[in-house]
Amino acid sequence: MTTAAEGTAMDDPRQSTATLEVRGLAKTYGTGAEAHEIFAGIDLTVAPREIVCIVGPSGVGKTTLLRCIGGLLAPTAGEVLVEGQRLRGPVPQIGIVFQDYSRSLLPWMRTVDNVAFPLESKGMKKSERIPRAEAALEAVGLAGSGSRYPWQLSGGMQQRAAIARAIAYEAEILLMDEPFASVDAQTRADLEDLALDLRQRLGVTLVLVTHDIDEAVYLSDRVVVLSGRPASVVDVVDIHLGDDRDQLTTKSLPEFTEDRARVLRQIRRP
Repeated sequence: MTTAAEGTAMDDPRQSTATLEVRGLAKTYGTGAEAHEIFAGIDLTVAPREIVCIVGPSGVGKTTLLRCIGGLLAPTAGEVLVEGQRLRGPVPQIGIVFQDYSRSLLPWMRTVDNVAFPLESKGMKKSERIPRAEAALEAVGLAGSGSRYPWQLSGGMQQRAAIARAIAYEAEILLMDEPFASVDAQTRADLEDLALDLRQRLGVTLVLVTHDIDEAVYLSDRVVVLSGRPASVVDVVDIHLGDDRDQLTTKSLPEFTEDRARVLRQIRRP
């Protein structure tokens, strides 16, 4: 495996080999009469290099599910497996990008140091960490921005920096919780295209939670629809829009409209 420290991120041939499996996952808060079952019986397999979006009504438990998948929250029942190994907490193969990117970046650290910071846990020397962080910043279109502080970056640039941190850590699977919801429409479109580009160039696997149906259909190989109380998977929509997607052309296709309508019907079902 060639790391970003050994070349530029643009030439990084890294390809995800990690398969993510979710088996019978359930989460309940409280016990007895106070128990509140969030979701139950969630089954999902995500193949290497696949993009899967999870959608559903507000409050259905999408973020809770993503946190269980990422090892940040223990499920009540079921299991998550990465490369066949049961997940018992956060693992290096999984990187997580949160919606509130501004809080995930330390304001007193320059951007390159923010990106390099998690690499300290790997015991990596600074002489190795900084080149890898700079290459990751280049991969997300932030070459030359490493010396700036997070508060000197726009919202879109801050989110790119948060994504760069996961890339520098060499996570094979990126979990994203509403990652583009807090930016303007044009920046959101640019970040959506960045996600597709990262899959193409670096071979990463992406699992995204989003409220935006257009975004889910545009990005995905599959859209997983959650609904009900407790939530369960009510539909899995296979998306066949090809690999070369464009914000204008792709979203004008009849197939896009049909897939969007199907997802929306499932979310709105009683």
